[in-house]
Amino acid sequence: MIYNNVRNMRVRVGMVMVALFLFLGVETVGAQSVAALRDSLRAATDRMEYAPDSVDLRLRKASYNLQLEQWTYALDEYNYILRRNPNEVSALFHRAYVNEKLHRDNFARLDYESLLAIVPGHFEGQLGLALLNQKMRRFTDALDMINRLVSQYPDSAVAYAARAGIEKEQGMVSLSVFDYEEAVRRDADNREYRIDYVDALLQDKKKDEARRQLDCLVRMGVPRASLQKFYKRCK
Repeated sequence: MIYNNVRNMRVRVGMVMVALFLFLGVETVGAQSVAALRDSLRAATDRMEYAPDSVDLRLRKASYNLQLEQWTYALDEYNYILRRNPNEVSALFHRAYVNEKLHRDNFARLDYESLLAIVPGHFEGQLGLALLNQKMRRFTDALDMINRLVSQYPDSAVAYAARAGIEKEQGMVSLSVFDYEEAVRRDADNREYRIDYVDALLQDKKKDEARRQLDCLVRMGVPRASLQKFYKRCK
């Protein structure tokens, strides 16, 4: 379960996946079995024979490729769309994500930058670029962008959690504690945020509050056994 490994989880993975699957309402693999996804992919491919230039069909097919982790096939679809319409925002965003999965980070950066040139306030685009900067250890750029994102979207738990992750990685533990607290305040049911908050509290030697948060997680249904390593750090 995720709770056994959560201390080592990066905010980046969860945030980008949220952005990816919520941006265009793409269904997650959990919503469809692999067999059903393959059937849907086959049907979309068949329909494309009659409408090869349909952006909607190609985006739908690419979404199935993404969920099946067929990165190269998804990339082919986004390339096709963007050759014909370089300003197709959804294709730019998702191609950036695919480029990251293929370890083509410089291409991902170009896609995020192109997207933000078209839609400067695009939430997912700014978040993706900030987290890419974090991944590439361009921390000043990452923090500058995530600070702007928090200013633009002050009610976003995602933005606060992403900034907290960058701050914690940079050793700015007290700042990360504040931002995780803000993220939890905005999304109280998010267990990952709360566990990351516990880890930051413990790093900041705030053991009493960390224990209170752990007890809250247990009340939320997280198995106490999976949190034992955190409870031990509270002693």
